[in-house]
This record gives sequence, structure tokens and C-alpha cells, in this order.
Amino acid sequence: MDQVTRFTNSPVKASSIIGTDVVNAKDENLGDIKEVVIDPNTGKVAYAGVSFGGFLGMGEKLFAVPYSALVYSLEKNEYVLDISKERLEAAPGFDPDHWPSMTDEKWNRDVYKYYGRSPYWE
Repeated sequence: MDQVTRFTNSPVKASSIIGTDVVNAKDENLGDIKEVVIDPNTGKVAYAGVSFGGFLGMGEKLFAVPYSALVYSLEKNEYVLDISKERLEAAPGFDPDHWPSMTDEKWNRDVYKYYGRSPYWE
């Protein structure tokens, strides 16, 4: 009996992540992933650049969401971000044409702290 074991941690291409919907725990559509930000020194995914365009009157704004804050749903092919609408509305974001300096450690720490996640580099 030749049985193929499914690798549960199978890698995916960044291009297949970009464009994937992001919903909250109530299954409300929040936006989609526009970018995947990788640390070139460790190869770890640091952030998903998520657009919450038009949501809560925020217009086309991007948010650097720690990748660890997103939970992938294979069944629905979407990411779940467990955050309240009020908290999301106050999240630090930026203009898609003017990204923050990713080399600023304080900015990185503040973003991870906002989403209640441990920094990926620690």
C-alpha cells in the first residue's frame, strides 16, 4: 500500500497569498492582502500588507499586520484577523505610496504590540 502523507506545513507562493480576503471573527470582510513582507536575514514573513479599503470610512489605507496575527482558513481560502472593529479603526496604518521605514525597530515593536503579538525576530 503506497500511501502519500500530506505535509501539513506545506509552503505556498507569496503570489498566491496576495489578493486573499481578510475577515474578522464574525466573518465580516475587512479587505485583502496586498503585500507580503519578508525579513531578508531570517526568511521569516514579518507582515502582511493588508488593505482595508473603504472599511469604516478609512479609504484606501494599508496596515502592516503581523503575519502571526492572521489565521488561514483552508476551507474558505481566507485569513481571519481576530480584532474588533473599534480596535481596527484605530490601528496604525499608512498610505500605500508611502510605506513606513521597516528599519525602525520602535515602529516594528509598536505594530507587534498593537496586535498583541510577540515580535517575529525574538
